[in-house]
Amino acid sequence: MGFVELGTRNYAEGCETSPVGYLEGIWADPDVRRAGLARELAERVLAWAAEHGYRDFGSDCALGNEISYAFHRAIGFEETDRIICFRREVPR
Repeated sequence: MGFVELGTRNYAEGCETSPVGYLEGIWADPDVRRAGLARELAERVLAWAAEHGYRDFGSDCALGNEISYAFHRAIGFEETDRIICFRREVPR
């Protein structure tokens, strides 16, 4: 039906404290979306972060993922930065 993956990181863009709680992933099956499940999951991980003394909580989504962007904004996240990630193979 849904899941949330919670992590901690030493740093997250826009956060002022370290370490931070981090919403690594969240998902709700399409047939239960817009029923509050993902919001409830997010509230639970934020409660966990508060119980453990974290002051900042970060997350991210791909630039083109408008559904995730709208969800993050709806549950209180503010956009702090936009980045482009790079990768290359190491020569052998």
